[in-house]
Parts: sequence; structure tokens; C-alpha cells
Amino acid sequence: MTTANTTGARDHARAQAAAAAGHGPSLPADIDAATVTFAQRIPAGGYANVVLARGTRVRLSDPEGGACAHVLLLRAESPWERLNVADTVKVPWQAYPGEGHPLLSDQGRVLATVLTDTSGQHDTLCGPSPAARQGLKMAGVKQGLDPRDIGPTVSFFRGVRVASDGALTGTGGAGAGAAVDLLIHLPVTLLIANAEHPLDPTPVTPLEVVAWAAPTDLALPPDSDPEYLRAVENTEQDWHARTLEVRA
Repeated sequence: MTTANTTGARDHARAQAAAAAGHGPSLPADIDAATVTFAQRIPAGGYANVVLARGTRVRLSDPEGGACAHVLLLRAESPWERLNVADTVKVPWQAYPGEGHPLLSDQGRVLATVLTDTSGQHDTLCGPSPAARQGLKMAGVKQGLDPRDIGPTVSFFRGVRVASDGALTGTGGAGAGAAVDLLIHLPVTLLIANAEHPLDPTPVTPLEVVAWAAPTDLALPPDSDPEYLRAVENTEQDWHARTLEVRA
């Protein structure tokens, strides 16, 4: 197929679009397709960006066992408030994310919570690799963000453990089929890069991302720890105050 003229270029573009449409992520069987707000298969070295509403549930899936999802969250209406990895580790007294773990902003508010996790192989310590950072920059530009807005990330599906002497060791992934569900507590801009981990150069495989409306999940806190509940209370107070301000 030639692209030397407008007609050929158009036909080539349409053929590429048709091929891409056939490789989207698998939608969860128990989710009404009408509630899905975002669905994308991110290839190795690819990235994604999307604005998500409060009460959205996001499933990150590793269908082939080699994905590495470098995730950054920024508050949609106030992007200066963003994921703070230090607080995400400090407040819940846990460096290894799992079910019930909050992803906290630099204002002590919960941007998202890990609801379910069948991987257990994640990292809050190393930040994005150079390739991942480049992907996050590209994703951010499409949301009007600058390179300086790209900070530390949480990486899903590639684990890291800290030895007694402080050394960091990569522990790899959990294998094909692992998934993580996040619940979004505040409107956020989600940036994801699927790229190698700084401590694990294993070739990356595709990552699947599906988001759907699940506002009732906000009424069921997945963690009863006092630190988590205080962060949720802080989040809810801010959200309702802003809602009243808009109505006024």
C-alpha cells in the first residue's frame, strides 16, 4: 500500500486503525460494558493518559507476565497536588503496596486505594526508569503538563525488596494473569508508562488498563487502620467542601 499520495496515506491510516482496534484489552466479565469509561492495551514502551472521575475503578492487568506499569496520579482540577510516594509509604507504615494500600497526595489526601491485588510484586522505592520517565513525559504533555510535573511513581508488577543492609533487590513479576484494582477517590489525571524497571531489564510485555464507574465502592473502606481512615476523612472533607463551593 503506497503512502505517496493522499488517497494511499488515508487507506494506510485506516488499515492501521482497524488493526489497532482488534487488540484492545479484555473487559471484565462481571462489569457492565456501559459503565466502562476507558480501555486501552499499552504495548511495551507505550504509555497512556486519561482523566478519571471520583468513584472510578481501574484494573491494571498483566496478561503475559512481563508488564511494568509506572503510575503517576495528579489531581485533575489542581495538578499541583499529586502522588507523594514518601507519604504513600510512611502513612500506612508499609513500603510494599497491597490490598488496602492508599496512594496519597502531598496534601495527605487519598488519590486512590489498592482494592484488590493478585500480583504482590510492586515498587514504591526506585521511581521510573529513563524509558518510563520519557513515556510519562509524553503522556503528560497530552494533558498540558510539563516535564517538571513528572515525579516519583509507584510501579506495579515488578517487585523490589529491601535487604537488612539497605540494598534494593528486584524480585520480578508474579507471572501471567496478575491484576491490580485501584479505586479513585478524587478526580485525577492518570499517567502510565509500560517500560522496564530500573532494577529489572527483563523485556516488557503489554499492559491492559480498564476503568469503569463504581461510585458505590467508595462507601466500603477496604482498610480499618486509623491512619488510612484519617486520610479518607481528610479526603472526604475536602471533596464535600469543594462541592459546596461550586454549588454556591
